[in-house]
Amino acid sequence: MLPVNKTRVTLMKEPMTVQRRQFVQSFSLGAAMVASVTEATSATHGTAPAWPTLLARRLLPGDTLGLFSPANAIYEREPMRMAIEALQALGFKVKVGVHARARYGHFAGTDAQRASDINALFADDGVAGLIAVTGGSGCNRIIDKLDYPLIRSRPKFFGGFSDLTALVNGIQRQTGLVTFHCPVAESEWNEFSVSHFKAIAMQAQAPLLRNPVGERGDNLIQTQDRIITLRGGKARGRMIGGNLSVLASLAGTAYLPDCRGAILFLEEVNEYIYRVDRLLSTLRLCGALDQLAGVVIGKFTKCEPGDGKYGTLTLDEVFDDYFLPLNIPVFRGAMIGHVKRKFTVPVGLDVDMDADAGSLQLLRPAVL
Repeated sequence: MLPVNKTRVTLMKEPMTVQRRQFVQSFSLGAAMVASVTEATSATHGTAPAWPTLLARRLLPGDTLGLFSPANAIYEREPMRMAIEALQALGFKVKVGVHARARYGHFAGTDAQRASDINALFADDGVAGLIAVTGGSGCNRIIDKLDYPLIRSRPKFFGGFSDLTALVNGIQRQTGLVTFHCPVAESEWNEFSVSHFKAIAMQAQAPLLRNPVGERGDNLIQTQDRIITLRGGKARGRMIGGNLSVLASLAGTAYLPDCRGAILFLEEVNEYIYRVDRLLSTLRLCGALDQLAGVVIGKFTKCEPGDGKYGTLTLDEVFDDYFLPLNIPVFRGAMIGHVKRKFTVPVGLDVDMDADAGSLQLLRPAVL
C-alpha cells in the first residue's frame, strides 16, 4: 500500500469557505487515487485475492473437451489429428478452438486470438473441460487476458503442462479453481498416464501418487524412476508448481501461486545446470521458498552441465544448496515433467507428502 501522510491537519471551526471546500474535495480525490493505485498495484505486482477452493465436475465419457493452443503453433496437420484422436480414444468428443490451428510467428495465433479461445471455451456450456494441444512458449503473454470472473463463474477442468504452468497456476491463483498439471493432447497417452488421468479427472478418486516400485527390467536393481530423499519427513499443504523456468517468470506478479504452507513441485527440460541454479535463486529471492511446507522435485530432463570453463555444480549440489536449508521434507524423482509416463497432479488441492516414501496422498477428490 502506498504510504499515507499521517500528519494531523487542524481546521478552524468556521463555516466551510470555498477554499476549505476545495481542500476537502482535493483531499478526498487524493485518497481515492491512492486507493485506486493500491488496487492496481496489488493486481499486477504480487498479491491476489484468496479465493476459496473451487472444483470442476468430473469429466465423463461422451463429454466435449475444448482443445486449444495457448503457446506454440502446430505446423503440420498430422499432430493435430493425432491429438484429436487421442482425446476421442479417451471417450471424449472434441471441440477445437477457433484459432487452435492459427499461426503468428511460432505462436498459435496472436495473443488476443489464443486468449479468446480459452475464454470462449469456458463460456460454452457445451464444453465440459479444456485441454491444451501442446506447450512451448507464449502462455505468459496471455495470462493477463483471461476472463477470470467468467472462469470463476463456470468452473471446468483445465489441464496441461510445461509452458501451461503459467495458466494452470494463474487460473488457480486468480479464481481458486483446482487445475491440472497433466499430459497435453499431443502427449504420449500410455497406460500409466491414462490410468492416472482417468482416476483423478474422470473417476473422482483421491489416489496415492507414488512411483512404481520394483520395476527392474533386465537389471539386478531398479534403475529408472527411483526416489531420492533429500530430507525425510511428512508435510501437508496445497500442491503448486510445474515447470521451473515458467514458474520463476511469474515472480513479482499476481499470478505466482501463494506459497504459504504449500507443497511445491518442480520439473524442467533442456536447461543448463547454471540456469537451473539461477531460476531457483529467483524463487528464493522473491521469498517463495521460505514459505513452503515441502518440495517435490520431478524430472529434470536433459538438464546438463554445458561448457563452462571451470565446470559446474551438479544438480545434486544445486538442490542441496537451495532446499536443505529450508528444513522441510524434500524428495526427488517423482514422475512429473517431460517424460513419457507422468502423473496428473491437481494444482491447488491439499495433499499429504511423505518424503521418505516418495509419495503424495490426495486428501480429497480433485473434481466433483
